[in-house]
Amino acid sequence: MKLDELLSILSKRVGIAVNQSMLADALGITRQTISNRIKNESEVTVSELKKVEEFFNVSMFGEMPDDIAYIDYYTDVFASCGEGSIVFSSEKTKLPISTSMISGYSKSKLYSMINATGNSMAPTIDNGDKLIVEHWSGNQIQDNKIYVFCYNGEFFVKRLSKNLDEIIIKSDNPEYRVRTIGGKSIMDLILIGKIVATIKQVG
Repeated sequence: MKLDELLSILSKRVGIAVNQSMLADALGITRQTISNRIKNESEVTVSELKKVEEFFNVSMFGEMPDDIAYIDYYTDVFASCGEGSIVFSSEKTKLPISTSMISGYSKSKLYSMINATGNSMAPTIDNGDKLIVEHWSGNQIQDNKIYVFCYNGEFFVKRLSKNLDEIIIKSDNPEYRVRTIGGKSIMDLILIGKIVATIKQVG
């Protein structure tokens, strides 16, 4: 959720027009900082949402507009855009996300958010970006779409294509070579889901 979206939703919650100065007071920062962050399309953090709830004495997790979905954000799960990264824990929190950000959004689909690390998918995905994953539901791999998958105990974010009895794994960064997984090794690849949105790291 971006700061301007937070202002709109918060105004509906409290029944008055919440302006940038009021939001700045709630977060303990200056109005100029709020203005700059809105210009930069900065995302609201979980801790900031809690501050807003306490300051205005409202719940941001009640009934929400149709264009907002609450998505599980696995704060300590890192999917590698490089040589692989292990999942450290499965702690999660709920984040409100505008459904307009999610490609092909459907209420019937399951989504989650994880972090990206590494540079093999740059410039499409950079280190520190947040990735929204549409969980795999048994459908076929769509050629050249970006997926998160587990292979040999490590998580990766790569473009996948299916070619007869092998899966082609590609990076957007030309410094990384194309790889293939074929034969019985395909059974070791566990598809987690397709990347349907990327939230770029600000700064």
